[in-house]
Amino acid sequence: MSGELKTKVGGQAVLEGVMMRSPKCFAVVVRRKDGALVVREQPWTGEWAIKLAKVPFVRGMATLVESMSNGYKALNFAAEQMEEDLVAEEEAKAQAEALASGTTVSASQKKSEGASGGGLSSEVANKLAMVLAIGLFIALPQLLAWAAGKLFGPGLGMQDFAFHALTGAFKLALVIGYMLAIRRIPEVRRVFQYHGAEHKAIATFEAGQPLEVEYAKQHSTRHARCGTTFLIVVVIVSVVVYAAVLPTLLKGIGAVNAQVYAIALKVLMLPLIAGLSYELQRLSARFSSSPLARLFLGPGYMVQGITTIEPDDDQLEVALASLKVTLAREAAEQAGKSAPVTEPVVRKFRSFAQFTEQFAIAGFKGE
Repeated sequence: MSGELKTKVGGQAVLEGVMMRSPKCFAVVVRRKDGALVVREQPWTGEWAIKLAKVPFVRGMATLVESMSNGYKALNFAAEQMEEDLVAEEEAKAQAEALASGTTVSASQKKSEGASGGGLSSEVANKLAMVLAIGLFIALPQLLAWAAGKLFGPGLGMQDFAFHALTGAFKLALVIGYMLAIRRIPEVRRVFQYHGAEHKAIATFEAGQPLEVEYAKQHSTRHARCGTTFLIVVVIVSVVVYAAVLPTLLKGIGAVNAQVYAIALKVLMLPLIAGLSYELQRLSARFSSSPLARLFLGPGYMVQGITTIEPDDDQLEVALASLKVTLAREAAEQAGKSAPVTEPVVRKFRSFAQFTEQFAIAGFKGE
């Protein structure tokens, strides 16, 4: 597979795997503990998202919503594969214990006996995560800036650009601190390695090179369209937009009330911030070799040094396999050689070698 296919691709790292997507398709490839590769294909977007993706400033939020939705599906699939590995390990351990003690208790029985049944549902967990994100990355930086102004100076308010700049600085510090903290978790560190593998695979495709490990290893783990860079662009853009808009909207409102209203307005303005940030990052990525674009994207590249780690060959194999499946399906659909994937399709291969052999024969073009 080479870069002759004129399509844009993106991706996301997941637990022990990589999701890759094209305009109409996406694939998730996860490596199991026994070395097997599990491949899941699924449609990427609906017609509404394809239409919105052509509307400037609207497509940013539409892309973000669609990416979050499909990314969540990819994460769930990867978690399911990991859970199956964990259950298999527990079963093997339980069987060994049973043989040693002469009992017949299985790991699944132990799991059932130990289950409390009090876990949060995924819907409740998602809502809780959203509330925590708003509190941590919107409300807290603003309140810290307000408190700092009161503590170390005459006080800063919505009318002061310094207040918004300080809020942005606190927000950036919290984002970077959070990333540095979770990077220390072994499982997350491996996800960051797969993140690096994802970038290398996409760079290989964009360079028109064969999707092979030896070529992917030559590329950087940094990429101009990375979601990490998008977060940093959002922080930068939010400082400018809030400094321009909030003083007018909150003029004449008391200091305490202004802080409360500002948090609500910032949440409501998120689609505007996301849309503008998306367009600026898209434009900068297109001209990423220019000095101005490099300056604008520079902070994002620096933070990518936290969220991407040099991958090993096995991780590159997973990323390349995911990209191959996505591109093959996209090309087949464009050429009318394959019907669109309308329901999830899952395949399992004993090894990357078996995947490569079967892909070379069928190419997943509707076999």
